[in-house]
Amino acid sequence: MSPTINTEDLVDAHVVAEILGLSQANSVSLYQRRYPDMPRPIVNLGPRRPMLWLRPEIEMWSKSRRLDSNGSSSGCAKPTSGSD
Repeated sequence: MSPTINTEDLVDAHVVAEILGLSQANSVSLYQRRYPDMPRPIVNLGPRRPMLWLRPEIEMWSKSRRLDSNGSSSGCAKPTSGSD
């Protein structure tokens, strides 16, 4: 049996960017390449099609990144240049 997902927890790249403090939704794909530990979309319909993430996973990952940037270790990579 497949796991049940609350559809209210599904968010698109615009919301992911907002949660992460990014200025543009297309920066989310850059973050996916830059941070291998970033949660992957649970719905990916292919190129130029919507992708959806689980809000709780993105929020938890974002929080762990903030903790890491404040000096504690979370195992998240830090960007090599730029903020988004």
